[in-house]
Amino acid sequence: MLGCALALAPATWMHAVADSRISTVAEVPARDVAVVFGAGLWSGRPTPYLAHRLDAAAELYGAGKVKVVLVTGDNSREEYDEPSAMRTYLVERGVPDDRIVSDYAGFDTWDSCVRAKKIFGVDRAVLVTQGFHVRRAVALCGAAGVESYGVGVAEPRDATWYYGGIREVFASGKAAAEAVLQPNPMFLGPAETGVAEALAAGGGGARRHPLAPAALTSTALTPSR
Repeated sequence: MLGCALALAPATWMHAVADSRISTVAEVPARDVAVVFGAGLWSGRPTPYLAHRLDAAAELYGAGKVKVVLVTGDNSREEYDEPSAMRTYLVERGVPDDRIVSDYAGFDTWDSCVRAKKIFGVDRAVLVTQGFHVRRAVALCGAAGVESYGVGVAEPRDATWYYGGIREVFASGKAAAEAVLQPNPMFLGPAETGVAEALAAGGGGARRHPLAPAALTSTALTPSR
């Protein structure tokens, strides 16, 4: 019984921290920034799950709930660029290019949350992801210092949905450890002003993060762990 209780403690923590902060596109409180987490590419385009996250972010922007969208994903190799694909998809759906900021080193949820705070200066945000992942995102961003509400995108309960739900049970343990130990993300760099400038200007030129595709593999970047 003690073992079961300990095993379920991280998931219980996530629910306790995040349940009151999960909402819908229509009901979520307005925030300046939406953060969209990467979820894979197929032939250079967002997977259906990632596309649904981006659709929700575009809806938030169109409804005036957010002013800037921070897309965070994996660009660890030249031929795989989640943030650029996410940007293209959002622009196709009416989000102005100069209201989108890219994080090319959002390799996992914790890295994305910490970088949103430390690199991009985000203090408050709406997090957009699937329902099975949104509690972990809210809990980890809260631990990283980003006061967040989450929009859980609904999906049909297919094999991917069940896999994601099962994966979250195991990921909750890693999340609890990250919240306690506060590790640095894989890559850190100088503070990036793209979010602040997009908010201040309301337009006038999208900025590219220093960790752009060509730079990400540069020897100038030193992993923090």
